Amino acid sequence: MPAEAASSAWPLALLAGALVAGGLGLLAAPWWAARRRSRLARGPFPRRWQRILQRRVPLLQQLPAPLQQRLRGLVQVFIADKPFIGCDGQAIDDEVRVTIAAQACLLLLGQQGDACYPQLRQVLVYPAAFIARRRQVLPGGVVSEEPQALAGESWQQGQVILAWSEVLAGAADPTDGRNVVLHEFAHQIDQDGGEADGLPWRADGSQRQRFAEVMEAAYARHQQQPSALLDAYGATAPAEFLAVATEVFFEQPQALADEAPAVYEQLAALYRLDPARWPAG
Repeated sequence: MPAEAASSAWPLALLAGALVAGGLGLLAAPWWAARRRSRLARGPFPRRWQRILQRRVPLLQQLPAPLQQRLRGLVQVFIADKPFIGCDGQAIDDEVRVTIAAQACLLLLGQQGDACYPQLRQVLVYPAAFIARRRQVLPGGVVSEEPQALAGESWQQGQVILAWSEVLAGAADPTDGRNVVLHEFAHQIDQDGGEADGLPWRADGSQRQRFAEVMEAAYARHQQQPSALLDAYGATAPAEFLAVATEVFFEQPQALADEAPAVYEQLAALYRLDPARWPAG
């Protein structure tokens, strides 16, 4: 945990405990957490972090100036709140934290407030593709476990796992529609309301229904006649279709708007952003 976050936790805990004794604890803790995030988001952005953004995440150059400023604030909140853990010898430094946090926070630019993925507890980073064992039920009920090399993974329990080499490759070309950080954090948004099913929770019932109708129809079309714009992996499950479409929404927005305007419209409503109107990089 960063020193700033650690230093504020103890007095906050003392204050929260005192307010609980007075019957105000349920209201006090969220209020103080929001105040802390606001302070972090509005603090000065380190120059060395800005240099990392310029070097590693060229997509951000396309953002309008107000969104660039908001993104810098969210990056500071994300890094203060979310532990990064290196695996298989991967070092964790500002280069890793800032590069990943900036891409993850792109998905949050349109939201209200400064909270960053409230269900996320850890970001695990491997130096390259990592091996996970996948269970498959074969005909006859036989269960098989096969090793599989992965670029990233998102867990409902609050972890995102990323291969650093794939993070760098995805960020380096901001127009190819392939970005592992956008993909995995789209799963996190999908998982905020429970298991990833390609239908992120929406407060409005009519919005949920319309989103489901559009995305389920587009998913079925992608299964029957794969789109050259969307990765074929998006045809494997509705959750993967949402994640793949999110990659394209941010990196090839005009192409998605032209090919699948209804899908673009629903993603623009979900993320409250319209990247097709951002200036070209």
